[in-house]
Amino acid sequence: MDLVGACRAFVYVSERGSFTLGAAAAHMSQSVASRRVAALERHLGERLFERSSRQARLTPFGRELLPAARQLMTAAEELEHEAETARRRPVRLALPETCPAPGLARLVAAARAQGIALEVRTAAPAARPHLVRSQQVRAAVVTVPPDQARWSVPLGLAGVAPPRARRVYLETLRPRRTDQGPPRRVWLQPEDDVPHVRDRVVRVRDAVGLRPAQLAVATSLAQAASEVFTSEDLLLCTPLQAREFGLHWRPVGELRLERTFGLLAVEEGDAERLGTRLGGALAECLGAAGAAGAAGDAGEDGDAGEDGVPVRGERKT
Repeated sequence: MDLVGACRAFVYVSERGSFTLGAAAAHMSQSVASRRVAALERHLGERLFERSSRQARLTPFGRELLPAARQLMTAAEELEHEAETARRRPVRLALPETCPAPGLARLVAAARAQGIALEVRTAAPAARPHLVRSQQVRAAVVTVPPDQARWSVPLGLAGVAPPRARRVYLETLRPRRTDQGPPRRVWLQPEDDVPHVRDRVVRVRDAVGLRPAQLAVATSLAQAASEVFTSEDLLLCTPLQAREFGLHWRPVGELRLERTFGLLAVEEGDAERLGTRLGGALAECLGAAGAAGAAGDAGEDGDAGEDGVPVRGERKT
């Protein structure tokens, strides 16, 4: 039995003194109101109304139960209101600052199609977990080690001049006595200033004999790109970022590098739900969807991103 619906019919009929008028006020047909009241009477074991052809009068039992029925109906209405408010409350999600504005807009639109009111906020890698822990956001896309990644995007080196080979080896940046200008540098953007990227590049830098200053961490992507535009320096970036800046991209010769992401949420189940419902849109926003094709487009003659450099989108679980 629909106890809430039955109490609703009971309350409205009692207020109007008529099944016809009460049913109309409750937005149901007279026959439905009659069936619901009859079902409630059977459930409670007593009659609620003295029925006549013109009116419905409460029995003493009905008068005793009317306040409780009103409370139940009011509680149900409050529950429905709270549920609707909760559905409309935005889900705040922290994302990398490297996500382009069009990708963010498509992500919000995809969430809306799923009935999710998504509110996005971009932040640096170290700040995003803090936003979740302090509950300033409900979830965040965070940097994780490769073996924990849900999404990954290839990283390579990009510069103004077209490269001569299909890969860029760091050892080719080693200063020579005949060089006239300053040594060429590799610029890391803040998103890649994380141990599983930075430390691996440092090890290769030291192994091939580069100077410490030849690996620099920029304060922002814009600063890193500006340094590359005005020199022969290289930017460590994704293929899509290289395309956005009009740079020529190639994989790193000595090692495979990826920008790897996972989801962190205040409630453990939220991470899995968001990943399941918005996984494809998040992959696109992060540059993981279609990264293989973008890697090819970033270089000349469509040959960048090959030679075994893996590109993964959303991990299948």
